[in-house]
Amino acid sequence: MMLSFTLISRLYINGLQRLSHFPWLAQVPSDSSLQPGILKTITTFQVINGVLSLVIAYALLKIVQVSTDWLSEQVPRRFRLVVKQSIPFVKGLIIIVVVSHLVSLFIDISARNVLALTSAVAVALGFAFKDLVSSIIAGIMALFEMTYRIGDRVQIGEHYGEVIGYGLRGIRLQTPDDNIVNIPHSKNWTEAISNANSGQLEAQVLTDFYLNHDVEVGLVTQILYQVAYTSKYTQLRLPVAVQMEETLWGTHFKLRAYPMDARDEFAYKTDLIRRAKQVFAKCDIAYPKLAVEDSLK
Repeated sequence: MMLSFTLISRLYINGLQRLSHFPWLAQVPSDSSLQPGILKTITTFQVINGVLSLVIAYALLKIVQVSTDWLSEQVPRRFRLVVKQSIPFVKGLIIIVVVSHLVSLFIDISARNVLALTSAVAVALGFAFKDLVSSIIAGIMALFEMTYRIGDRVQIGEHYGEVIGYGLRGIRLQTPDDNIVNIPHSKNWTEAISNANSGQLEAQVLTDFYLNHDVEVGLVTQILYQVAYTSKYTQLRLPVAVQMEETLWGTHFKLRAYPMDARDEFAYKTDLIRRAKQVFAKCDIAYPKLAVEDSLK
């Protein structure tokens, strides 16, 4: 027993003597030799700073929205859309500034960390938030390509109305029925988008009139021109046109004209129809009759 203990002791001492020739094997890495992490050391000050930054950014976004909406109604009509169309750019600038501040506050910015962080974010977003990322990218492209802007009257799929909001994920569309429709920017990839005014104040309004085959075409055309040119909504510096199309049941007249403000589209169309019908009644201009009505007589 005593011999075994002596043998083990000698082996242990010989091992230590051999390790003394390789001192790096016996060293424990200190904190300074460790690779730095992506996140900085988080303090209470940083947390408070980050929360305050988010609160201030949210307040600024609301102030920008409210102030531009108010200002757009105070300036002359021709500048209204210019003011409203600046909202997405100002909001985007605020978001970029606050995100940059938060990144510099909590993340150690270095080439190695930026590469690791972007790779991780790209993988995470690619699997979990691909639809959101697709909408954001499409929104940025639409912002610079001007596919639609605030104040434009657009048709996207089955929805038609005025663009009243431009967000990071999508737009808000106000329909003629006063409904608000939220449409993601990703529709840019899959849907045809029809824009009636493309940033302009005026948008063409098409008004249809259906009359009998035997009406005097020259008289009807003259009436429609007079109705358009005497409307209080008509933009006189833009052209007015009357087109005709023959159908089996009657003659289809199309009156194309521009109101001074695209927001008056339906009030304008109602005004044209109301005053045209009054003149048609005075001139005994007949409307087409359906075959069903004739069979009942």
